[in-house]
Amino acid sequence: MAQIVGERAREGDAIVDFDEKLFDDIQAEPGEKAYIFMHTVPYEGSVGLVNMLTCTRINRKGFDTSLILYGPGVLMASATRGFPTVGAEAFPGHMAYNNQLGTFMKEGGKVYACRFAMAALYGMRETDLIEGVIPMHPLDVLDATLTARREGALVMQTWTV
Repeated sequence: MAQIVGERAREGDAIVDFDEKLFDDIQAEPGEKAYIFMHTVPYEGSVGLVNMLTCTRINRKGFDTSLILYGPGVLMASATRGFPTVGAEAFPGHMAYNNQLGTFMKEGGKVYACRFAMAALYGMRETDLIEGVIPMHPLDVLDATLTARREGALVMQTWTV
């Protein structure tokens, strides 16, 4: 049997150096924008939630931040999620997507959802979106990318399939 060397970590112990930061803490210059595009399936991995947390952090750094949901990403903006009833959290973290989008929008972030993905792929109506999410024409996905390019904005694009 292998012998364990060292003391067991206990709750509250630091096991890495979380104080050392290697890069400057960049804040947005006035008028700077960020566009985050997400084409990801909710709850199929952590990327959707991690990207929403990243959107919120970018927004808090002062960027005028837009989150564009398309393809399966539109499902993250579903206002009809919950079990056994809409809005009920079946287990801790079950409503994390809805809650994080709510926080992001409450702090000034804009969320857009592609109407094509909503209707053609998932049968979602505009009334099925979380309040404050803006439905958009499918051609606007590309035009948002081109707008970001013209504005010199920060662009992040995430795809999962």
